[in-house]
Amino acid sequence: MAESMTARLATDLRRMILEGELAPGSLVVEPKLAEQFGVSKTPVREALRLLTTEGLLAVLPKKGYLVATMSSQDVAEVLDLRMLLEPHSCSSAAAFADPALVRTLRDLLDRQREHAAAEPLMSMEYAADFHRALAAGARNRRLSEVLARCFDETSRAYHVLPGLHGHLAADEELAEHEAVYAAVAAGDGAAAAEAMRAHLRSIRSAMARQFERPSGLWS
Repeated sequence: MAESMTARLATDLRRMILEGELAPGSLVVEPKLAEQFGVSKTPVREALRLLTTEGLLAVLPKKGYLVATMSSQDVAEVLDLRMLLEPHSCSSAAAFADPALVRTLRDLLDRQREHAAAEPLMSMEYAADFHRALAAGARNRRLSEVLARCFDETSRAYHVLPGLHGHLAADEELAEHEAVYAAVAAGDGAAAAEAMRAHLRSIRSAMARQFERPSGLWS
């Protein structure tokens, strides 16, 4: 029972952080959360510890927990890591692509397009699921797990930086996903990797105001 409560609290708190309800840099404390959720402090403490291991919280001794920041450096680090890993992952997904993966990617793209104009954050969720499906398709669990955390952080940036919503509805965003899809569906690993690089460059450009000095990965 305690484990189930801890897991539920961790899920709720993770969502609150990723969707910006708990803002970057804000302080959270056990007693207030216990009161808010109507539970004892023990499952709250365990949930907070779990989110700390995920990098979403940092411990402030004798004060509580600090929600991870979302500075230009944080965003730059996440996107650099994606540029290092995701083109390779996408190439592997193309090599292993089967009809089930291709159908999943097609469905997610169609749903992303359906919601792009009126519901940009819903569209973003389908776009994130598109990237997650590609990462899973690479059949490398460790690589997929690292990328999953990167996708969460990218999604959080869209939630806490409303100025980025326009990018979610842009034709360019959808066209780049279509290019990735076409290469994976064709089993062309090299084309899939290059299409993903082009897409990541576009994401970085959309977040340009968050950057100070991009690394050589982006040239």
